[in-house]
Amino acid sequence: MFWRKQKAAIERFHPLHKALTLEGGFSVSLRRDDWEQVIQSLARHSAEIRRRRWRLSGRVPGVLVPMLRVLAADMRPDGTLSVAADMRGHKLPEKNGPQHDVPVRPPITSMKQWYAVDPWLRMRAELRDGSVLELSVTDRIRHRKYRKRNPRGKIKFKSKSKTVQIVSVTRRLAKDAVVQRPGTPPPQWVRVRVKQGGRLVIRANGKFAGPLEDGAMVDQILQVSTEPFRWTPPGTAARRAK
Repeated sequence: MFWRKQKAAIERFHPLHKALTLEGGFSVSLRRDDWEQVIQSLARHSAEIRRRRWRLSGRVPGVLVPMLRVLAADMRPDGTLSVAADMRGHKLPEKNGPQHDVPVRPPITSMKQWYAVDPWLRMRAELRDGSVLELSVTDRIRHRKYRKRNPRGKIKFKSKSKTVQIVSVTRRLAKDAVVQRPGTPPPQWVRVRVKQGGRLVIRANGKFAGPLEDGAMVDQILQVSTEPFRWTPPGTAARRAK
């Protein structure tokens, strides 16, 4: 049987590693320390799997694993870390909206436009200070396919796309947690909203042109993630959010 050694290796992977390899994603909640087994299994992938069909998206070692480690470092051992990862890409029919016509000018004679929305990572962590952090990363891709006539009258069909990456981070604290406006404003590409009444909720949203390299993507996620922590006094722990 072809590729039998690699198939056997996949069977030895952690179940979540196997799901990423064969299905392109998973959605699960585990205790903090249980994620280390997943990370160690993922670390073996490139050494044991060579077939293109079973290669992992670069976002797994480049974004998912670093974010697992960052969040786990700020959690209690009994804290729960929930992850929904979808590495199948944006080309699936269910991620693409309907096509519609766009007004054009010569030499373009017609154009179709549609959007793809790919929420490829969602995480929820119960932090050591008692607050709960939720983050999501979504690609929003505008596709355009158009018909163009060149000066010699020849018709050509072309396409292009533009990607915007959206990072959303929410920190939920106890209702009596103190809000303190930071001394400096957030970056212009980050928007922060604070909601009081019941539990304190601080939301930060960042939007930027993509797609970014994996390392740069992690930096942007972390930059947005720091904003909700700048709105509470340093060194004060929140009560556990109920």
